Amino acid sequence: MRRNRSVKILATLGPASSEESQIAALHRAGADVFRINMSHASHDLMRELVGRIRRVEAEIGRPIGILADIQGPKLRVGKFRNGPAMLEIGQEFTLDNNPEDGDETRVYLPHPEILEAVEVGHRLLIDDGRLFLECIETNGTMVKTKVVAGTKISDRKGVSLPDTTLRTGALTEKDRADLDAVLEADVDWVALSFIQRPEDMAEARKIAKGRALLMAKIEKPQAVERLDEIIELSDAIMVARGDLGVELPLEEVPGIQKRITRACRRAGKPVVVATQMLESMISAPVPTRAEVSDVSIAVFEGADAVMLSAESAAGDYPVDAVSTMNRIAVQVEKDPLYPGIIAAQRPEPEATGADAVSLAARQMAETLDVAVIVTYTATGTTGLRAARERPRIPILALSPITRTARRLSLAWGLHCVVTEDAQDLEDMVDKACRISVEQGYAVAGQKLIVTAGVPLRQPGATNMLRIAYIGSDGLSAV
Repeated sequence: MRRNRSVKILATLGPASSEESQIAALHRAGADVFRINMSHASHDLMRELVGRIRRVEAEIGRPIGILADIQGPKLRVGKFRNGPAMLEIGQEFTLDNNPEDGDETRVYLPHPEILEAVEVGHRLLIDDGRLFLECIETNGTMVKTKVVAGTKISDRKGVSLPDTTLRTGALTEKDRADLDAVLEADVDWVALSFIQRPEDMAEARKIAKGRALLMAKIEKPQAVERLDEIIELSDAIMVARGDLGVELPLEEVPGIQKRITRACRRAGKPVVVATQMLESMISAPVPTRAEVSDVSIAVFEGADAVMLSAESAAGDYPVDAVSTMNRIAVQVEKDPLYPGIIAAQRPEPEATGADAVSLAARQMAETLDVAVIVTYTATGTTGLRAARERPRIPILALSPITRTARRLSLAWGLHCVVTEDAQDLEDMVDKACRISVEQGYAVAGQKLIVTAGVPLRQPGATNMLRIAYIGSDGLSAV
């Protein structure tokens, strides 16, 4: 099933889309990767969903990526004695380590790491920012605050800390158990929530040991400040705009989205734009015009993937939401302005052989107007370097390793096919020609470009480029 777009679609599974038939319908509508949200999925349900996705994959015959999204630390206040507490602007309100139920003057905060880390002047945002508190005094066991905005607080509301870096890591005990479970289930990607610093990624990488690729969700100001370091230790990045918009002024989020997208493009790491992209389609069959523009901006910017959350997980129109996102992406990539915008943001190649070959492949492909760029990739590196160039020519990524093809289903422009490894260079070129024809990317008489790393079957840098002609038999013609 060939997509008529380069950007990928990531769809979240949930109550509205968990059955095998629904997963197949979402894939046919345009979903390339499926997200399992471990905030809501038990280990048993996660394993069932993985099994259903793999059965759909086998039936369709295309590699499908699976992303497990780890919850991360959920910071919440305790309970209140007499229901919601009504506060007044300017009054003092304390968060402390006393487990008794709260009232209009104080509440229990069952997170000693917050009480120890918050400093005078730091902001505490409660209930997605509906209540804004500012610390005026702290001693390690309590944080006394002044109410700046908002007047209501109730049981178990979330706490956001835009100014505070917690000394504890991003992985809770639940996260560690979930991480072990999803790695055993052989998912392709793991998204890590509330990353604050590169050390958080290093900790997760030690646990993963290469069994899945790691995606850092950027949703805290501290992560934005150390973005380049986090990108270096991550395999991909998600612009998680929901919590980012709580902890930062909303008007700053679009600029940060562009900054993250361009930084990932420079690094050659996939970047996903997420949260509220077609939010109104949770309950409506069509999106708002503003939502269409929002998706379009991410596509114009060259994001690798755009994501649906509640729209596909719990909405009334999950298949329509995926289909709508697919149509938006296809239309944007047909726009006459699209190639110029993508080219203007293209990063300079790094001083490596792999980047030089990938750059040359794009330039030659566009100059010679070849049908397709075919890249052989065992580890995925060659495919990602080709995608980094954002060529106008389609990219066909061939791999003998199913896991690699599934992982690359998230990357911009890569149509992944699992195939037997080539025996030698001539067999490699013949396979490239034959599969290009079979997949609908070329016909006899057209040219294609093949890139790979040689010697074959030895993971390493991309160092080979060849122009091939497709003969009447669908194989390489001399």
